[in-house]
Amino acid sequence: MNLFIRRIYSIAMKEYKHILRDPFTLAAAIGIPVLFVLFFGFIIDLDYKGVNVNVRDNDQTESSRRFLQLMGSNSYFNLIPLHQQSETDKKINQNNMSSIMIIPRGFGQRIKQQDKPAVIQLLLDGTDNAKSGIVNSYISLIAYKAGEVFAGNNISDSKPDFNIRTRFLFNPELNSRWFVVPGLGTVIIGLIAIVLTALTVAREWENGSMELLLATPVSATEIILGKLIPYFILAFFDIFLIFMSSIFIFEIPFKGSILFYVLSCIIYITGALALGLLISVITRKQEQATQIAFAVGVLPSFILSGFLFPIENMPLFFRILTAVFPQRWFMLISRSVFLSEAGFKDLLLPFFCITCFAVLIIFISIKKFKTDLEVTQ
Repeated sequence: MNLFIRRIYSIAMKEYKHILRDPFTLAAAIGIPVLFVLFFGFIIDLDYKGVNVNVRDNDQTESSRRFLQLMGSNSYFNLIPLHQQSETDKKINQNNMSSIMIIPRGFGQRIKQQDKPAVIQLLLDGTDNAKSGIVNSYISLIAYKAGEVFAGNNISDSKPDFNIRTRFLFNPELNSRWFVVPGLGTVIIGLIAIVLTALTVAREWENGSMELLLATPVSATEIILGKLIPYFILAFFDIFLIFMSSIFIFEIPFKGSILFYVLSCIIYITGALALGLLISVITRKQEQATQIAFAVGVLPSFILSGFLFPIENMPLFFRILTAVFPQRWFMLISRSVFLSEAGFKDLLLPFFCITCFAVLIIFISIKKFKTDLEVTQ
């Protein structure tokens, strides 16, 4: 057993020294995760704030001014008054307006009488449908809150039939960083564990150094473990970096089980490393290994994991396709463990899926690798 460990240690140290001598590997393993954390954490903000809203108040009553005051009292909107109808027409014809709100005449009277609903016209730029949808929801929510204020100030005896009170669980401020940053581990592991592992083993085959390695008294299992351990440490360090950045820089709460999260990370990283090994064994060429690794590692992390695009909004075929990739399940584990008190019982299905994937890929990659070594020898 001691000899077995020493051989693995020797191969691991060989790979470790190679990583230190390779600037590309070091940049990808350390620089890219840091860049991702900064890029997605600080630069990308899915919460629209300071949106310019052009306002034309045709009512000019106390109620309309009170409504605009309520709307402008938050950081989401920057109200730009339009004093003439010609200004409104000019904004529309320029095709560069973000949104235009028109308060018609009779707005204040309808609020006081409560006989008819008060109507506000909202014109949104449909070229950016995502932004328009979010702005529309913001304005609708503010209009609803303003309606509550007007109803409270109204001396009329009529009362609403119901009162809706909304509470957002797990992310009460709807902070997009709480949603994005915990999922970065899925993307980074898709890059570090899969791509780099595929490259390092393929490089051995391409350069002919694998034959020299086979001349040493080491087994296939020792080669596999020795070459994968350094990349496992790198990948786990990246996960640790994301975890610490989430807690101390972005102040994202961690409410779940740390042991369950660590165990899930270990299984997910192991499966990703095995997938990279399988790609390198199949291709034996760095160029082909890079292309396949990006196709099955990086792209699913962005597109099919729910990182940026909700899986629920995808067509049925793609919703089924996402279940094949472990990125979807680890993304669910990471976000749930961070923002809620979800544990093993709550996340049994995603944990089972990443475990089955890891076991299956490890079995296939080791068997394929041993077969190729026996043929080579």
